[in-house]
Amino acid sequence: MFNYEKYLRMDKLPLIWCAGCGDGIVLKSMLRAIDRTGLSKDEIAMVSGIGCSSRLTGYVDFNTLHTTHGRAIAYATGIKMVKPEMTVIVVTGDGDATAIGGNHYIHAARRNIDLTVILFNNHIYGMTGGQVSPTTPGGFFASTAPYGNQDNAFNISGLAQAAGASFVARGTVYDAVKLDRMIEKAILKKGFSVVEVMTPCPTAFGRRNRLGNGAKMIMDLKKVSVSVEKAAKMEVEELNDKIVTGILMDVDKPEYTERYLKLMEKLQNQSK
Repeated sequence: MFNYEKYLRMDKLPLIWCAGCGDGIVLKSMLRAIDRTGLSKDEIAMVSGIGCSSRLTGYVDFNTLHTTHGRAIAYATGIKMVKPEMTVIVVTGDGDATAIGGNHYIHAARRNIDLTVILFNNHIYGMTGGQVSPTTPGGFFASTAPYGNQDNAFNISGLAQAAGASFVARGTVYDAVKLDRMIEKAILKKGFSVVEVMTPCPTAFGRRNRLGNGAKMIMDLKKVSVSVEKAAKMEVEELNDKIVTGILMDVDKPEYTERYLKLMEKLQNQSK
């Protein structure tokens, strides 16, 4: 039996998340993955923004920072630049990371700075009132889309790939075992790493769109998930409304803080 209490601030429990929310599954998966890396709690800094997922940093016993809306990656970048030896993990949601914090997300990937982003994608702004997020599918209802969302949804894993990330993966809360491995690999990877986690919001998204309770929404994730290996053999049209899961990108490239430290050393030597 895994000892979750080793990593939790037990005095902060119970969790605030609604019944059927998948965020607790992601929390447990992340703790198991961290344990497998062998990193100590003092070696990890965990940063979050605002939203349901971002409340996670209040429950874990690491060096944690709960920041302003959309700025988690910016704060995390500052920590990594000052303390490059630390493992810095960002916990964020689809709205926090790709709407309000969209520029930070893109440019952190472009720089390939050594951060691990665990991005909870539930298709909605949950905590702030059920508004449309950049990942709300077209035609679905939200408090700011009472007649159906007219926007196209972001492919946020594809965005990270195109912007220059080293490691990108997508998992679901249905398959927590695979999610454990993805998060572990992301943490150990040098460079900007993203794990997009598809997770249900039965309260702000499911109820308004009549998708059933949390358990049904999790089972629905199973039905629409396709492995990256299987997807490679399918036509583009066949992948409409499917979730492609697995490791989408894993490449080695120069990391930002290492380049920056080399530049500092060079300039310091020139000034002697």
